[in-house]
Amino acid sequence: MGTANFKLKTSAFLAILFHLSGLIGILFTDYRNWFIANTPLNLSLMALLLLWNQPKPNKGFFFFFLICFATGMITEMIGVNTGYLFGNYSYGNVLGTKWMGVPLLIGINWFVTVYCCLIIMEQLHRWVKSRFIKEDQPLPSEKFETLSVIVDGALLASFFDWLMEPIAVKLGYWQWASETIPVFNYVCWFLISVVLIIIARKLSFNKENPFAIHLIFIQALFFLTLRTFL
Repeated sequence: MGTANFKLKTSAFLAILFHLSGLIGILFTDYRNWFIANTPLNLSLMALLLLWNQPKPNKGFFFFFLICFATGMITEMIGVNTGYLFGNYSYGNVLGTKWMGVPLLIGINWFVTVYCCLIIMEQLHRWVKSRFIKEDQPLPSEKFETLSVIVDGALLASFFDWLMEPIAVKLGYWQWASETIPVFNYVCWFLISVVLIIIARKLSFNKENPFAIHLIFIQALFFLTLRTFL
């Protein structure tokens, strides 16, 4: 078994184990609060596994991580303290240490979500391009491909936030001032994701992290299950 394959299988196993344990603990045991309180451990481990699986991480990759972290933290600070971005909301204490009202894990989560969505779109477009070549069909223009990756990736990130939002509120990650989650929140998610994906496309680093695809689907199934049964 090659090193990359070992990393992927180990990481996928740990991701499934932690998320499945969380589901069982939250839905079917009396230790729900303990599992919720350990959310920071889960999120931190998933981010580390994502970094561990990154093929040949370079300055471009770490620069993108820092851009995502800084962008996520700054925009969320504006949102929490002014309501000008996302809407009127506040973070609880579940996600750990906060800076100006925003947990540091939120900056990391921005990277994880946007990066995973970017990788999915890059992989999907490589597959589509290979099918065009195999069937001897003319390839879409480079501009169209770039626009598609950016828009589709941002839509996927916004959809993931939509999937997660009601559960995050129920688990005490954050709370909205209104009973309904404002559409403005998803508009901001889309626009900020567009900017981050554009930056990622201009940076030179390997965009074939296989664990990213596994992780986003595992997390999506986690939140979808909780949306259905919690």
